[in-house]
Amino acid sequence: MCERGCAKLSTDLEKYVIVAENLVKIYKTEDAEVLALQGLDLAIERGEVMAIIGNSGSGKSTLLNMIGGLDRPSAGKLFVDGKNLFKLKEKELVDYKTSTVGFVWQNNARNLIPYITAMENVMMPMELNKGKQIKNKRGRALELLELMGLGERYKNHLSQLSGGEQKRLAIALALANSPTVLLADEPTGNLDTNTTKTILQVFRDINKELGTTVVIVTHDHEVSKNVERVVMIRDGKTSSELVAARSYAQELEGVEGFVAPAQVELAVLDKAGRLQIPPQILDKLQLDNNRLHVQLDEDNRIVLSSPDV
Repeated sequence: MCERGCAKLSTDLEKYVIVAENLVKIYKTEDAEVLALQGLDLAIERGEVMAIIGNSGSGKSTLLNMIGGLDRPSAGKLFVDGKNLFKLKEKELVDYKTSTVGFVWQNNARNLIPYITAMENVMMPMELNKGKQIKNKRGRALELLELMGLGERYKNHLSQLSGGEQKRLAIALALANSPTVLLADEPTGNLDTNTTKTILQVFRDINKELGTTVVIVTHDHEVSKNVERVVMIRDGKTSSELVAARSYAQELEGVEGFVAPAQVELAVLDKAGRLQIPPQILDKLQLDNNRLHVQLDEDNRIVLSSPDV
């Protein structure tokens, strides 16, 4: 599973299905070079349901394309399910995109074919996958449609399905070849609140029933309330994480008047010992330059302060 060079990684590839270390992506144009990812570090555990959140231009979509094999990294390390994405040949990359990862795009037209039935849409990836032969494709397709609550809609075309049903059909299609990782790009975009809740519950059900790792890439901060972990990306790097505080909430359950936070925000330290300070904190410091006092207090807490204080 682990290819040559894995031993140099500081992250366990058995425990983590996705590992990115010092990942860099540079896009070159005639006039300039754009640094989309600037030494990003990320580790996602097997069987995790998590979200990657960032504003437009933060690098989250670039990272999704890297993980999905749609674009090649420029530098660093990137492993998905033990596969070194820097070393995959073109044929291996095709197999990777059809078997290891599944995609759910925001635009249903990118997922689904309108002139064939729901059943035929889900069977399509199985027909195209030459590396993994599935004997009973219709049975597999119906199984997935039933998991999505679309078992009775298998003969319907897209025009006969609601927006939420189309999204669930797209998820079934993405799962057709039993991928290890399901990548969802803005899956709740253009959906109403109730449908959004339904789709997020579908992802949790998939994770529970199939054990699939689910990675949701979005700018919608409301999604963070429905997953175990949220990684925030800013300027091409991981800046902070939101981690579910379930154990803390359970520990304090029954304390009168106490409301435990749903999540705890953590700053992320990269391999070089650097961290990104949230803009709202920097604004309060009112710095005239880029220098800060860094001190360790008697309780081993790091204290950042303006040099003028």
